[in-house]
Parts: sequence; structure tokens; C-alpha cells
Amino acid sequence: KSSNDVGLFTIAIAYLCLLAASIFVPRVLWIAYTLSHKLSRPSSSQVLTVFFFLFPVFPCGPDNRQWEYFGGKCYYFSLQSIGWHEARYQCEYKRSQLVVIDNLAEQNFLQTRTRNGRFWIGLHDQGTEGDWKWLDDKNYETGFKNWKQGEPNDYGQKEDCAQLWNSGEWNDYSCSSESFYVCEKSLPNNAASAGNRS
Repeated sequence: KSSNDVGLFTIAIAYLCLLAASIFVPRVLWIAYTLSHKLSRPSSSQVLTVFFFLFPVFPCGPDNRQWEYFGGKCYYFSLQSIGWHEARYQCEYKRSQLVVIDNLAEQNFLQTRTRNGRFWIGLHDQGTEGDWKWLDDKNYETGFKNWKQGEPNDYGQKEDCAQLWNSGEWNDYSCSSESFYVCEKSLPNNAASAGNRS
């Protein structure tokens, strides 16, 4: 080989090493910090989160690459704006449901992905005004809430469906209006069982 070939090969190897380091070193440092400061004994969902953070495969299944993994669940962020009822149907068609927000960690994940857009969530008061219900029947009264100040206000007496809006805060809105939507579902069985073995 000529000295030019050897030089190009050395540069290519050095570049690949730097690329690998730039991907894995920050991830390893984040994991080390998380494990040392926040977790005494990580749960299976935390172990899965760490694994998929280090090795970005497709935890929600190879046929579901448009789904994102977080905290033991898979999330789909639509690119189409539709009404709340159609969004609910689309999620069910995908064998999922409109997202039910359980806690601040999930809220923070969602608001980083929705970036101030309007996204339907699985919360409504269509039966009785002010009696908000999650689609999975979780207790709304005792659960996590993140309404924008002054909301819900049932503006024009026709806002019965909830959405993520400014900075991820919740807003009630007309169910027939068009918004993007977020679906959620449990991990596929094979990924979930892998986490339980960890």
C-alpha cells in the first residue's frame, strides 16, 4: 500500500473512533449519573430505558419504527391533524389509545416531543360538563394534572376534549376541531419479557 492509502485508512479509523466516542460517552456518563444519584434498585422499565438509550434499536418492534419508547410504553406522534373522535379511532386502529398522562416524567417527555403544537390526549368531559374522564378510567380527581392557567374554561360551551398546547400545558378544545394526536401502548410482549429478565 502507498503511504497515501495508509494515511487515509488511519484518518478513517480515527474518525470512526471519534464518532463512536461522541455517541457512547455522553450516554454512559448520563447512565452513571442517573444510577448513582437517583436509583437504589432500578425497575425493569428503567433498565429498558437505559438499554434502549445506549443501544438505539426498536423496542416497540421492528415494524413500529415510528413509535418512540419511554418509561415502559410506546408512543406515536401523529403528523395529521384530525378531530378528537377520529384521533381516538386512529389510535384504536393502531391497537393503542389516546395518551393518558400519569405523572410529571411522562408529561415532560410528551412536551419535548410536541413542541408547542396542539395534540389530542385521552381526556374529555363529554358526558357531564366538568366531569373529566381518562379513556382508561384512571381517577382524574386524584391523578396528575397540568392545565394551562384559566383552563379548562369550556369556551363557548363547546370545549369537551383535552389537548397538549403551549409548553405542553393542557387546554380544553372543541372535539370536532383538528389537532395532532398522541397514541400510547404497552411494549410488545417480547421486549417486555426481556426487561423482566434483566
